Amino acid sequence: MKTIYLASNSKARKKLLKSLGLRFKVLPSKVKEGRSVKGISYAQLVKLNAFRKAEDVAAKVREGIIIAADTVMVQDGRIFGKPKDLQRARQMLKIMSNKPQAVYTGIAVIRKEKGRSRILTGCEKTTVFMDKLSDKEISGYFKKVSPLDKAGSFDIQGRGALFIRRINGCFYNVVGLPLRKLYLIFKKLNLKFFLFFLPALFLAGCSTEYNVVTGEQESYYYSTDKEVQMGRAIAREVAKEYKLGNDPLMQKRVEDIGKKIIAVCDRKEIDYYFFVLEDDSVNAVSLPGGYVYVFKGLVDKVSNDDELAGVIAHEVGHIVARHSIKKLQAQQGYSILRLLVAVAPSSGGVGAAADTAFTELILGYSREDELLADQLGTRYAKLAGYDPHAMVKFLEKLQDVEKRRPLQEKNYYKTHPYVPDRIRTVKEEMGDRIDFDDYINIEQQPHK
Repeated sequence: MKTIYLASNSKARKKLLKSLGLRFKVLPSKVKEGRSVKGISYAQLVKLNAFRKAEDVAAKVREGIIIAADTVMVQDGRIFGKPKDLQRARQMLKIMSNKPQAVYTGIAVIRKEKGRSRILTGCEKTTVFMDKLSDKEISGYFKKVSPLDKAGSFDIQGRGALFIRRINGCFYNVVGLPLRKLYLIFKKLNLKFFLFFLPALFLAGCSTEYNVVTGEQESYYYSTDKEVQMGRAIAREVAKEYKLGNDPLMQKRVEDIGKKIIAVCDRKEIDYYFFVLEDDSVNAVSLPGGYVYVFKGLVDKVSNDDELAGVIAHEVGHIVARHSIKKLQAQQGYSILRLLVAVAPSSGGVGAAADTAFTELILGYSREDELLADQLGTRYAKLAGYDPHAMVKFLEKLQDVEKRRPLQEKNYYKTHPYVPDRIRTVKEEMGDRIDFDDYINIEQQPHK
């Protein structure tokens, strides 16, 4: 086995390599990291820095495997690396907590043997969303953690996780070394011994996100880009099977409300699309990657924009929490999902896969997912300037109407069960008084 050299003295990177069972030597590079992006992208910048570090160390050894990396944070066009002192670290973390930032890590691996060298580079990007931090919170954090050896002045794998609301992308990229990207580079360099150490998690993929309400870290096998591809594939089939609304004013009404909701939601790295379907069912559904469909029957049923905003915000909540990906992973396995992200949109089986996926999503989510979407939807509707109490009125209206008639094949009340629980969740989010009736699930028996 060739000797592995880590061209970095980063504690986090050393810990990650050790967690894989790899034996390596630390040989830090003395190359100064460039922080100018004139004429190149951020991804190219970090790959160039990693490349220079790897070459610097490779010149010092006769043979072996050299791993180098460079990580930067980017926010509003500004690049943030490791702070020079505590004062700068304090300023940096304060800025970081105000808006989302993108984390770029460039990797370079050199395989040097018998006087020949082969080098490959790669880059990973992850978006980080923080809670807004006060000066007191930052001071308390710095008393426990030294920020000087950390890009952006925080450690996501330690106490810094307490103020990370969520991330989109590879968790280990924020730590400082995207392990799946490293594995892929090793694979291309034909370094098969690496497979022995690599856990199955990284073979499957790496996409970790923090739940916006619980703060828990959730792993997905499909990145945001793949999620958008899935949504696009399903949306194409929806357009074939369902007739889009023919009332331009109704479509504009839904779009205008949707735009206000996404302006205040917690997930803005994707584009959102809002459509009305020409169907009398009282229903709404969201797809992976930002697609929201509201059935005409539901639009006709609401009394005002406040009620409609509550429904749309609920569906956006599902997208923010990535519930559709979670459900499809659990229900359909990976064969359906792989078809949905096929390179050729018209390749065989994609239409059937998209139809199956849409059917699963229109049948509703788990009770926990529905309640979380209600909580988020109530929050977003209020932040967007709508009356969140209207969602309670809409739910009560549906409950009263649906008791009087059999359930239809596609119905908002059917696919979104536990109405009393949902009403209680909405009231709790608004801080309203909870009545005794709110604790009684009066829909324990199915409709006859």
